Amino acid sequence: MWNHADIAGIGMTSQRTRDRMVARLREQGIEHPAVLDTMRSVPRHLFVDEAMASRAYEDASLPIGEGQTISQPIIVAKMTEILLSSPNMRHVLEVGTGSGYQAAVLSRLVSTVHSVERIRSLLFKARERFRALGYNNILTRHSDGAWGWAGRGPYDGIIVTAAPPSIPDALLDQLSIGGLLVCPVGKQSGDQTLTVVHRTQHGFQTEYLDAVRFVPFLTGKL
Repeated sequence: MWNHADIAGIGMTSQRTRDRMVARLREQGIEHPAVLDTMRSVPRHLFVDEAMASRAYEDASLPIGEGQTISQPIIVAKMTEILLSSPNMRHVLEVGTGSGYQAAVLSRLVSTVHSVERIRSLLFKARERFRALGYNNILTRHSDGAWGWAGRGPYDGIIVTAAPPSIPDALLDQLSIGGLLVCPVGKQSGDQTLTVVHRTQHGFQTEYLDAVRFVPFLTGKL
């Protein structure tokens, strides 16, 4: 599907452009060395349509079709860094495969990524990208994200890439003791909060972080 030159990129998709993105992420507060190294190495321009490739490393979310977006780099880096703040983060569930970029980043940092996507056409494109790039530790499923992927849990971490009005109970149930769930929560795009849930022996502890803007969390399969 792609050769080495495609992956390396040229011009606005080159390694130099990726390096500038990483420098910007540092300025925005991302500190985890492995997260920064991974963001530098994963070719984000291959996770958007070719017509959008020159904008892939901008500090912006971009359309990927079907009314969905690829999150801006700072959001991907921040959510990943939060997950890795928990020790022994090996087995992760992603709800909302989308372009596949968030799963690709996670796959370089944890043992296994399970990713579910409700829109079949997006999932098939993401699978092609994973195969072409050799990201073989990402397992995918066409499914309603509100169900999670119970048969493969529990998970050390769960990351949700769309905003539900509240976190689905099924996802909380699939979180392991000591695990972290990172999810934007809010009914409207202007009223969403990045939320972190830590499961303990005694229940769930919730922390509310920054205001964010994600596409809404929808149910059902397409």
